[in-house]
Amino acid sequence: MQELVCTTPFEWKYQESPKPILQEGMAILKIKQVGICGTDLHAFEGTQPFFSYPRILGHEFVGEIVEISAGSSYPLGALVSVIPYFSCGKCVACRQGKTNCCQQLSVLGVHEDGAMRDYLQVPIDSLIYDKDLSIDEYTLLEPLSIGAHGVRRAEIKQHDWVLVVGAGPIGLGVMEMARIAGGQVIALDMNAGRLAFSQQILGIQHVIQVGQEDVLERLKEITQGDMPHVVIDATGSKKAIDQSFQYMAHGGKYVLVGLQLDHVQFSHPEFHKREGTLMSSRNATRSDFEWVIDCMKKGLIHTQAFITHRTHFKDVAARFESFLNPAQAVIKAVVEFDS
Repeated sequence: MQELVCTTPFEWKYQESPKPILQEGMAILKIKQVGICGTDLHAFEGTQPFFSYPRILGHEFVGEIVEISAGSSYPLGALVSVIPYFSCGKCVACRQGKTNCCQQLSVLGVHEDGAMRDYLQVPIDSLIYDKDLSIDEYTLLEPLSIGAHGVRRAEIKQHDWVLVVGAGPIGLGVMEMARIAGGQVIALDMNAGRLAFSQQILGIQHVIQVGQEDVLERLKEITQGDMPHVVIDATGSKKAIDQSFQYMAHGGKYVLVGLQLDHVQFSHPEFHKREGTLMSSRNATRSDFEWVIDCMKKGLIHTQAFITHRTHFKDVAARFESFLNPAQAVIKAVVEFDS
């Protein structure tokens, strides 16, 4: 089979390797489609935390079951997605059901080789299957579940003002799930095109463009002086993360979905007087995936609009860097494999 390896930042290599041999408790998938996310782009650039080279990227994907261990209820030929965070099941986090932040967590495409190859073997208990999902919906499940987890962490209530900082693919997913949860969503970004997407496609009423508007004044105006009950960062930018503490309402919550390498810095007196709640949101759990599937089946998520670019597996090395170019206006690029 063929696989694509990111050997070092900005370098790719196609190579041949043996097709996996089925092991107990596992399933072999023929990869059909892989989504490209911020993690992949940052890995390519050399800025992704917890990452080492060489590595096969790809953790948002759909595959067809071609082999599976005996006794499984999953049918051969079924399209499935995968929860790509493999946990130990024994540590303090796993014992609390927080497998998404396991002490020994291994993430496909980050800590171990991912799906940018013809075949991939995965644990049966990581499979996600719903016969009613399309191949594109399967591909979008993981990034939308990241947003769902952050929204669930925030415990958004009906009519809460929710500021989502960053209108990239993860941020847009956060907006969708926050809207579904009942929040009044405000989108904040530097990119006018992505803010337009937020408004025109997702129906986000309030958008603020950084550098073109006074963010604090606009937030006060929109919320009638209250400021957002919930702030969710989806940028991973230190500057954005640090600045966004000031946008939180008194008694509010700040959820960090984005991840960056440096220290977070903020004014303790300002945070303290708000009695603010600061939390991180890492990955997602099976219940988050199930919530997203339910929303997809009810037609609540604008799934068709998210995928803006497509390329074939054989063309990834040549085209990948172009997905970093803002002029390309990429929301979600996907890699398609031969049938």
